[in-house]
Amino acid sequence: MKAWLHFKTITKHKWMVMKYCFRIGLYKQGLLHDLSKYSPAEFLVGCKYYQGDRSPNNAEREATGVSTSWLHHKGRNRHHFEHWVDYSLDGEHVIMGAQMPRRYVAEMVMDRISACRTYMGDAYTQEQPLAYYLKGKEQLWFIHPQTKRELEGLLRILKDHGEDTVIWYIRNVYLKKGKTYGKNKSI
Repeated sequence: MKAWLHFKTITKHKWMVMKYCFRIGLYKQGLLHDLSKYSPAEFLVGCKYYQGDRSPNNAEREATGVSTSWLHHKGRNRHHFEHWVDYSLDGEHVIMGAQMPRRYVAEMVMDRISACRTYMGDAYTQEQPLAYYLKGKEQLWFIHPQTKRELEGLLRILKDHGEDTVIWYIRNVYLKKGKTYGKNKSI
């Protein structure tokens, strides 16, 4: 029974993110979003720790001290800022976050909206994604400062002006300002 419930939850979330990504013009990312959740490394753990109102990764972490499912997931999905943690060359830190390309920050916002909608159901409000982010913000020292500013700024637009406005802004302004890396190589 938990396998079916977990499958329904992750599929609902995936479809929701896909629709949002399509609205902002990220068609390929929408189609490929979170496919690793269907792999045995993530799906079986999700079934075992399924609760329905929060991520099974949290329950696995509480039960065992680590979430192997999360480690697998963040390593394969570029829309998580944890994916972008690397060794530091600044002499002050052992690790630090690399700046995320805007298309993955945009997907992360769509992911956060969808996760809140999935787990909160009818209790969802447009303030929830920002509130969830702010709750853990002080512990997020390893996010690249620019990525942190962009993520928080987009979540504030969502909170203050709603989904339609943040989607319009991401599609027509934010993604048009994409950062170029190297010689004419946009990522």
